[in-house]
Amino acid sequence: MLRSRLLLSVAFCALLGACTYKPGFINEYKIDIQQGNVLSQEMVAQLKPGQTRDQVRFLLGSPMITDVFHQQRWDYVYRYQNGQTGKVESRKFAVFFNADGLLERVGGDVAVADVAELTAPPPQSRLVDLGSLPEDLADKPLPPREEPSYFRRFMNLMGF
Repeated sequence: MLRSRLLLSVAFCALLGACTYKPGFINEYKIDIQQGNVLSQEMVAQLKPGQTRDQVRFLLGSPMITDVFHQQRWDYVYRYQNGQTGKVESRKFAVFFNADGLLERVGGDVAVADVAELTAPPPQSRLVDLGSLPEDLADKPLPPREEPSYFRRFMNLMGF
């Protein structure tokens, strides 16, 4: 009796342990995690010395960190973790103001690009008039509307 109980509990523990095994070919989906302020070179290129705090906030958004002890500095932090590879990319960008609250300098990982590099050529577009018909077709009546097929009427009846 004791032996069968022991054998039964060992078998139960082995089965329970087998439920925790995960083969290497089964991969769960892990999401990409993006946190912080996304700053592009286009946004940073619009910054100019002498801009007010409101203008900087309009261009870059609200800063991630505003330090009580360093009120003349705003920090923008960005972190991205790829869910599949686990690779982490992080960027830090700081904006410094003078005593008058005007932009003095910037620093960090995001490089300031030339405005000339960022201006793309205007897209080529063409005007197409869709509202007018040729004069010879304007007087003709429209062709009669075709009745729906049996199958289409059945599908409409069913709500498809």
